[in-house]
Amino acid sequence: MPQLRLKTVTRTQGANRALKDGSVTPRSATLELEEVPVLVQAFRRMVRQLEYDVCEMALTTYLCAKSFGVAFTALPVFLVRGLHHGAIVTHPGAGVQRPEDLHGRTVGVNRGYTVTTGVWARAILAAEHGVDLDAITWAPSGDEHVAQYRAPANVVPLAPGADLGELLVGGELAAVVGADLDRAGVVPLIPEPHKAALEALTGRGFYPINHLVVVRDELLDAHPELAADLFQAFAAAKQRYLEQLPHLAPADRTATDRLLGEVWSVTGSDPLPYGIEPNRAVLEELIDHAVHQKILDRRVGLTELFAAGTEELVG
Repeated sequence: MPQLRLKTVTRTQGANRALKDGSVTPRSATLELEEVPVLVQAFRRMVRQLEYDVCEMALTTYLCAKSFGVAFTALPVFLVRGLHHGAIVTHPGAGVQRPEDLHGRTVGVNRGYTVTTGVWARAILAAEHGVDLDAITWAPSGDEHVAQYRAPANVVPLAPGADLGELLVGGELAAVVGADLDRAGVVPLIPEPHKAALEALTGRGFYPINHLVVVRDELLDAHPELAADLFQAFAAAKQRYLEQLPHLAPADRTATDRLLGEVWSVTGSDPLPYGIEPNRAVLEELIDHAVHQKILDRRVGLTELFAAGTEELVG
């Protein structure tokens, strides 16, 4: 039988390099890798048109899409993680000194309300600083990938073309989440955010997941062995990367390389674990936050979210 040929999108990064150069391949399929320079555009095309067979996907975009019955299912391959304490920024003109000063104010959100970085940043505000998220108006700068999603009443999109930086500096926004604002005076709302993120990591294992991988359900149903095969290929590529990471010269390290190296150093464990079980706690926490933030209308179990045949896999 001819081998499957799978139209695949995943951003070029260390953990995928061996898949991209062909030194690691699935047994049962050929990945026809396509580059999408702005990866979020691939997310949208996958959510709205199922344009790819295999696609990297933002975690909360996936949760939202799955709740509306989009016909793809995730592999527990967590390609991108982040430390998001620094994702909330403010400006002296906004008159905000502490996270609780956001109550009653409007906070800008880069792109959509369901963007994963925004979800994690709001989670930090609520869980670590006691912020009442419902007492804030959230103002996204764009629309949602999942067109069927309807945000809660305290989400009021900005006018098209609005400049988050200008609105923040002018005091119309109290803070902005998830935007890289190169403006004088813009500072993290949470003091020493990197230190705070590492304390959360080492103290309670808080290590947010941003991206995973989804596969069209039609393929998973027709080829029951495919999910495990793809998982093992992604895991093998990641292991090659981790073997190389300590030996990269400082000048050759990307920001991701540096982050993963630091996480590895402070935790002493795999900085990019794949599989449900090693990530159960952070996945459960994200689901709880998605319900609290009204991205999901009910709590879903992990077995509903990941492809059959991957439940016990770790890589």
